[in-house]
Amino acid sequence: MDDASPITIRAARDADMAQIAAIYAHHVRHGLASFEEVPPDAAELARRRAEIVGRSLPYLVAAGGDAIVGYAYAGPYRPRSAYRFTVEDSVYVHPDRAGRGIGRRLLPAVIAACAATGARQMVAVIGDSANAASIALHAACGFRNVGVLCAAGFKHGRWVDTVLMQRALGDG
Repeated sequence: MDDASPITIRAARDADMAQIAAIYAHHVRHGLASFEEVPPDAAELARRRAEIVGRSLPYLVAAGGDAIVGYAYAGPYRPRSAYRFTVEDSVYVHPDRAGRGIGRRLLPAVIAACAATGARQMVAVIGDSANAASIALHAACGFRNVGVLCAAGFKHGRWVDTVLMQRALGDG
């Protein structure tokens, strides 16, 4: 992966889905950011992306040359109609590029895109209360900690907390 290429943030394309699937598979297999336990294939992730984009919500990538070094999107927080102005963000960075500011470029772009749609609140559901990097990223982008669901998931042989963070969008 070429670290010298400038990073651009842009809308994800169909051609990006194999690289997105590889990034996500790493996080599913080795991390706690996702509570999925079996990585979905690129076709399933493309279906999910189409659903997000079909709702006029952002699904973005950080591209360095031909390499996708991270991606982020926002989807509906919950399906009930009263939640229609609240979105939930997700940010994933290639493991070889972690800690280099990729998430710090992606998350503000997702926030701005969601605010432009009229969304009023964004929620982050962060797997593992020890996920200092994600908690710090969200705090740096204006999120506040609103709670912890203790031992909400079981993955990699242990019980895992979920940290809830929230920020207003627009007039939120």
